[in-house]
Amino acid sequence: MNNEKNTLDASFARNTLDQIPTPASDAKRITGLVKSGGKVTGYQLSDNSILSKEDCIDLAKRGGVMGVGISHRGNTEYLKSIPDGSENNNLSSLPSIH
Repeated sequence: MNNEKNTLDASFARNTLDQIPTPASDAKRITGLVKSGGKVTGYQLSDNSILSKEDCIDLAKRGGVMGVGISHRGNTEYLKSIPDGSENNNLSSLPSIH
């Protein structure tokens, strides 16, 4: 059953994400959200660096961020957690740092 669920999660991720980059061995995790007016404008990474939304998307595309894929709404790209069956590590569950 667990393999079946993982296969379904992976299939769902491919259908909702434009790109799922392969993380590099030194890839960082997103640990916090930088928000302005309720919208995500940047991200805090596991090394405590803070990147703008656009810079973090670029880093993720190069394999520098683990656990996320790239999606889009209209002409705007954004990061989205790769579904893994756990709500605890979704980007929306992370604390706001600003």
